[in-house]
Amino acid sequence: MSRVAELERELGLAEGTAAGVAYAPERDLPLLLGRVSYEEWTDAVERGLGEWVSDGRRARELAVAFAEAPSWVDQVVVELLWRVRGRARVVLVTNATVRLEKELAALGLADLAHEVVSSAREGVAKPDRRIYRLAAERAGVPEERCLFVDDRLENVEAAVACGMRGVHYRQAEDLRGALAGMWEGR
Repeated sequence: MSRVAELERELGLAEGTAAGVAYAPERDLPLLLGRVSYEEWTDAVERGLGEWVSDGRRARELAVAFAEAPSWVDQVVVELLWRVRGRARVVLVTNATVRLEKELAALGLADLAHEVVSSAREGVAKPDRRIYRLAAERAGVPEERCLFVDDRLENVEAAVACGMRGVHYRQAEDLRGALAGMWEGR
């Protein structure tokens, strides 16, 4: 059990409460657009948790635990992307914080993508169409030559509206199927 889940249980909160507070648009979007620091975001999460947790110290403890929770990646997806990288340009398009580079390095993924289009660095976030156009520019191809994969349907729909081929990712097989033609004859 994660530290966040332990704290939620200790505080009598439903699992996922901290995530719901942290990822509420009024707190999350300023961070993802680079308008507030990670520390300011953590403070905002603490204030938001104050609606659920009367003890300010415990609200702070949960906010910090959430902010410092380790990232994880799907290793099957990582392996597929390393294979793709040898055949096509990989551009990571992400609604992420300014800490993205450190997080990728900690996961051993700093060199996985040829380019990174990060909302916090660009000041625009998915599903805004500008981020998809920027990704195509960084890939050096027109939107019609891009495959966009995301776990949020609204982001996939926005990419498709820009002319990209889109895949709504729910499991590794979704990505594997979309890439199947890339391996044929090689």
